[in-house]
Amino acid sequence: MTSFFAAAALVVRKDLLVETRSREVVYTSLLFAVSCMLVFAFGLVKEGRVVADAAAAILWITIAFAGTLALGRIFDRERHNETMRALLLAPVPRAAIYIGKFAGVVLLLLLVEAVVVPLVALMFDAPIFRHAPLVAGLMVAGSLGYAAVGTLFAAMLARSRSRGTLLPVLLYPMTVPVIIGGVRGTAALLQPDVDIAMARTWLVLLLCFDAVFLTLALWLFEPVMTE
Repeated sequence: MTSFFAAAALVVRKDLLVETRSREVVYTSLLFAVSCMLVFAFGLVKEGRVVADAAAAILWITIAFAGTLALGRIFDRERHNETMRALLLAPVPRAAIYIGKFAGVVLLLLLVEAVVVPLVALMFDAPIFRHAPLVAGLMVAGSLGYAAVGTLFAAMLARSRSRGTLLPVLLYPMTVPVIIGGVRGTAALLQPDVDIAMARTWLVLLLCFDAVFLTLALWLFEPVMTE
């Protein structure tokens, strides 16, 4: 297990080092997320009043869109630089490669959320920080589930010429439970009569989703990446 996680850490380190030099995915995802927030703010805030539950829905839609943009790029560097074969031929379990890519996507999603959550609180006057630990738990659980499914599909479509079109088509139906759980759990914390029990229920459901799909992805990654 030590060598497994060491290999996964090397993959994460490699991706972060490349991203630190180019900052392509980070800047693109952040700019896209902020743009989504501004568009929704202009459309759903009228005379200082916000549509009910709009803040929670917009928060999770923005995260999903920015995550899709990032997922479309996680295997592109290997494909463009012709290093995918070398990565797969490394003497490590292929599941470790998946964990490394998965961890990189989760870190990027958390970075986007660190920018988007305060913007939602500001633009929609949402009391997000009133129950910060539960909101953070929902964000992390949702990010794990979204990244678990998205990383597997991104790997499946790495060699496809239509991956930009196929990724959202495959990803969004499978991650509907994540979006629903995140929206309803967050909305329960933002409404005037806070429903802590409901938020905790959705958090538990998200964690169950994470466990199931992360396990399936670990089983399926090696057959998916075998030529």
